[in-house]
Amino acid sequence: MEQQTKRRALGKGLEELFNSEQLDFNSFEKQIVESTPKEEIIEVEISELRPNPYQPRKVFDEEKLNELAASIKEHGVFQPIIIKKSIKGYEIIAGERRVKASTIAGLTKIPAIIRNFSDEEMMEIALIENLQRENLNSIEEATAYKKLVEKLSITQEELANKLGKSRSHITNMLGLLSLPEEVKEMINENKISMSHARILSKMEEKNKIIDLAKKIVDENLNVRDLEDISKSKEISKKHHVENHKKDEYHDLEEQLCDKLGTKVKIKGKHIEITFVNNNDLNRILEILNLTER
Repeated sequence: MEQQTKRRALGKGLEELFNSEQLDFNSFEKQIVESTPKEEIIEVEISELRPNPYQPRKVFDEEKLNELAASIKEHGVFQPIIIKKSIKGYEIIAGERRVKASTIAGLTKIPAIIRNFSDEEMMEIALIENLQRENLNSIEEATAYKKLVEKLSITQEELANKLGKSRSHITNMLGLLSLPEEVKEMINENKISMSHARILSKMEEKNKIIDLAKKIVDENLNVRDLEDISKSKEISKKHHVENHKKDEYHDLEEQLCDKLGTKVKIKGKHIEITFVNNNDLNRILEILNLTER
């Protein structure tokens, strides 16, 4: 009841973001922009803007920033940013990339819409924006899932549906958070793959997990090698109950889900890949080394 009361108190855009069947940051931003009267869109000094303090990470592609800056220099800012009044200046809720590109383009002001979200709402918005717009590493992604499950008071299954991911992908990602810090660092540094990490996360003994992680790096073990090692009686496994029957393509679906970070189903002679929006589609195409739309 408390959660429902809280959601009713939110602005329309944010309420729709969290209550919709799928979480879609682009729709949230578009709804706010389209429902705001023109007279409420103001020009703010870029020098008064600060990033959302709850953003877990911000990594920008310099080449794409320069391309956007060139477009802004010629055509102006195509969509106002969304900001929140702060003790000193404003905090950016959405549009930090546009702010950076505008600065490169030599602008000193940018169109903006002010919305008064709470600190908790700012955190939730940041998590969803990062999941759908940023290239997070596996540990950052897993941490974002954990926070969303806790903050939204929803199950892993509900989160999977809202994000267009498979339940197994969410479960596997969350499992990474139980790994020793030393192994998490190897994941962050891309020394071991997500597929390796998923197998390690199902093991019980910390020391053996660390030793195997080092062995993966030192001896360049592939996933099949690690799977064979994990089947040894010397390796203690975490208790796990499989709640669905495996079909012919279950393992392949799991691998594709891990690779693409989204729900994948193999039916007959067809592969179905789920995406939430164009940004998510372009992210998947980039993983597959295909041209963006």
